[in-house]
Amino acid sequence: MGRVLPAWCWVLCCWGCVAPKGLPYFLEEPEDRTVAANTPFNLSCQAQGPPEPVDLLWLQDAVSLAATVDHSAQHTLRVPGLNKTASFSCEAHNAKGVTTSRTATITVLPQRPRDLHLVSSQPTELEVAWTPGLSGIYPLTHCTLQAVLSDDGVGTWLGEPDPPEEPLTLQASVPPHQLRLGKLHPHTPYHIRVACVSSQGPSPWTHWLPVETPEGVPLGPPENVSAMRNGSQALVHWQEPRAPLQGTLLGYRLAYRGQDTPEVLMDVGLRREVTLELRGDGSVPNLTVCVAAYTAAGDGPWSLPVPLVLWRPGQGQPIHQLVSEPPVPAFSWPWWYVLLGAVVAAACVLILALFLVHRRKKETRYGEVFEPTMERGELVVRYRVRKSYSRRTTEATLNSLGISEELKEKLRDVMVDRHKVALGKTLGEGEFGAVMEGQLNQDDSILKVAVKTMKIAICTRSELEDFLSEAVCMKEFDHPNVMRLIGVCFQGSEREGFPAPVVILPFMKHGDLHSFLLYSRLGDQPVFLPTQMLVKFMADIASGMEYLSTKRFIHRDLAARNCMLNENMSVCVADFGLSKKIYNGDYYRQGRIAKMPVKWIAIESLADRVYTSKSDVWSFGVTMWEIATRGQTPYPGVENSEIYDYLRQGNRLKQPVDCLDGLYALMSQCWELNPRDRPSFAELREDLENTLKALPLAQEPDEILYVNMDEGGGHPEPLGAAGGADPLTQPDPKDSCSCLTAAEVHPAGRYVLCPSTAPGPALPADRSSPAPPGQEDGA
Repeated sequence: MGRVLPAWCWVLCCWGCVAPKGLPYFLEEPEDRTVAANTPFNLSCQAQGPPEPVDLLWLQDAVSLAATVDHSAQHTLRVPGLNKTASFSCEAHNAKGVTTSRTATITVLPQRPRDLHLVSSQPTELEVAWTPGLSGIYPLTHCTLQAVLSDDGVGTWLGEPDPPEEPLTLQASVPPHQLRLGKLHPHTPYHIRVACVSSQGPSPWTHWLPVETPEGVPLGPPENVSAMRNGSQALVHWQEPRAPLQGTLLGYRLAYRGQDTPEVLMDVGLRREVTLELRGDGSVPNLTVCVAAYTAAGDGPWSLPVPLVLWRPGQGQPIHQLVSEPPVPAFSWPWWYVLLGAVVAAACVLILALFLVHRRKKETRYGEVFEPTMERGELVVRYRVRKSYSRRTTEATLNSLGISEELKEKLRDVMVDRHKVALGKTLGEGEFGAVMEGQLNQDDSILKVAVKTMKIAICTRSELEDFLSEAVCMKEFDHPNVMRLIGVCFQGSEREGFPAPVVILPFMKHGDLHSFLLYSRLGDQPVFLPTQMLVKFMADIASGMEYLSTKRFIHRDLAARNCMLNENMSVCVADFGLSKKIYNGDYYRQGRIAKMPVKWIAIESLADRVYTSKSDVWSFGVTMWEIATRGQTPYPGVENSEIYDYLRQGNRLKQPVDCLDGLYALMSQCWELNPRDRPSFAELREDLENTLKALPLAQEPDEILYVNMDEGGGHPEPLGAAGGADPLTQPDPKDSCSCLTAAEVHPAGRYVLCPSTAPGPALPADRSSPAPPGQEDGA
């Protein structure tokens, strides 16, 4: 290559190759792992330059193991075994210097126990023993034994890591290395295995050992023992015991004795009927018979003695003899009476059944039109619809509601038989419906549920459709932080001709989040809620709302009162009575006036009745404020009709006392004027989870103190902590849902807090900066 400078000068250059050189870098580094004590294992480490060559040096617990090895010849370290947990790393050396790999921790666990065997067995107990494996320098703390019932197909799963059924798990202190398992079933096969635990962790499980409990004696006597005399013969009859046999039934033993004769015992085998041939012409008074079942383990309990009056046999002759094959005696007169009575009784039952079936058909068709009463000598015909026994199908029930075809089609997938639902006490009741505790009878269990009903007589058809749309909406949800739907059924209404809808939901042990927060602060026995728990509540709600937003659902009524707490103290987003699914675009415009929670609604929704997922983000910020203040009402002293003007002036909720600055910064971002500047639920969930991880472990204080702060203004009474109402004047928690009102209605009668300063400027454009303190709401 070349270029012309002056006319008389040329500068020439040639192509070249530049090879960078530096410290070695690793292609493979040692990894953490667990090994059994004194068990050989390998570690790998591989590095390269340039420049080459690269030599490796292994270190154990920061101490060199051997001289530097040639990388090309060896990059695997073979360890013959360890008796304690150690760390390994390797160094790569070349002409430019040394690079150190990551440090791998090798945890030493106990070896698999050996020689698991059965020591002794009883019908309900098994005693097993085993030999522990080596555990290095760490002594064994205990051993865990698992037992599971075997079945006919046990051979198909013995090679798999776990049996098909949930095992029974027991712990045994060591030594001694043996354990007695009690409360087992007699004559039942089991499979057991054992693992031992040290401070470093558990050993591998042993292989499953098949064992079996021995047989036991029957737990109950034979049933319905009877002894009848027919001429010169006596017939003894009984039925198999109802109680568990606890083994294989081998037969029955029959015992009899008279008033002046010793007891005689005989084995009658598996027969349940024995005929005794009576001999002699004398009477034997007070003869009694009893029967017992027996297995290989012995005799079960005897039945109660059954009396039988027999004729005394002649002197020197036995009272009776056992007939090997029961003869067929000629019927004597008592048998005819028994047979005739049975035939007459069967005929009466059949006639009664036919009459009831015919009457039921007529009542089902006409609703008890005809009544057997007479007025003025004439037959009275009356018709009462609500007494009808009509069995309307699901299709007829849905048609009677007058709802859309699309909604009816979706409801068919979640219909539940009303007779399987038992209602209990009322958990809460509102203007249009109630929530009651209930039980759902399933095929093999009874499930505790919450049952949401609706007062049809005071609701319009459109409100009924909204109620059912909520159920169909919840049917599509499957997330741990979103309330799921169990089913929908209908129950008869005394005031209307069509049934009332019933929505079946999971039972939430701790109720709604708002009441929980309120009672923790104002209850008879206040409960301290640490910041870690409050942040966990916020993260759960954010996770549930993130799921809803990915499903293109707008909640439109997100608040602490509409979030439920389950038994694990996890929050589930609930109450989708105002939710809408976005099928086209990313917004929803409300077409008719509905009761809306104005203090939770975004400013653009108040103005234009337009809702997006970012509108739910605004509501989530208010819900975070509710949680941080432990259930206080937002914007106290501000009328619902004044909220829109109040927000347009740039006012926002004030930072609660003891609220982390980072949490309030997230709230402020949720209340940005421009919806595009608000974070998504995915971002909120991630920020809250990171905040939760950064917090220390929760510690409960010795006592709880709430301080009333004077916010000034025109209100005659001081405001409570974080600007809320004083706890002594806080509304009753049961009335916490009274904040729902129509956006177009301006009800009077509420107190008004006059601001002490003039209205501030509009919201700042910076998303991350909160509103000025002087312009924030007093709550």
